[in-house]
Amino acid sequence: EMALLVIDSRGRPQKLLASAKQRGTAQPLPFQLRFAAEAFPAGSRVELRARASQSGQLILHLPAVQISQPTTQLLGNLEMIKAP
Repeated sequence: EMALLVIDSRGRPQKLLASAKQRGTAQPLPFQLRFAAEAFPAGSRVELRARASQSGQLILHLPAVQISQPTTQLLGNLEMIKAP
């Protein structure tokens, strides 16, 4: 599961801009997360967050990636880490 979120000053999600779900095979996955550029709030903190679950249990998560502008961004390889 991936989500593009507007985050408040306390680090809490305030608005969902886009989300997507993909099935993984423990191999790198290319992805596109489409959203309406006009919905991207100027001056707000926007982050890409992701998590992976297996049999309903959280197993991995992506450390938050800050997105500064509503343009196509090449983020390179995003590596998920084990969930606490």
